[in-house]
Amino acid sequence: MRSRRHGRRERPAARERTLTALYNQRPEWLRQAHAALDRAVFAAYGWDPALTDDDLLAALLELNLRRAKS
Repeated sequence: MRSRRHGRRERPAARERTLTALYNQRPEWLRQAHAALDRAVFAAYGWDPALTDDDLLAALLELNLRRAKS
């Protein structure tokens, strides 16, 4: 198959290297990276990591509304 961008032939394996494929596979290193990022974000905002999804969305909305006013 020819790449539209460069006019070169792509290897079949290269076509399978997509973010969708990566997230569908959910490798352990990616899960750990997301967990570390989540911890860092919660710490940066001073939020309890045990927040429910609904509480997290409420906190994000409150933050957004406060920043929109300033």
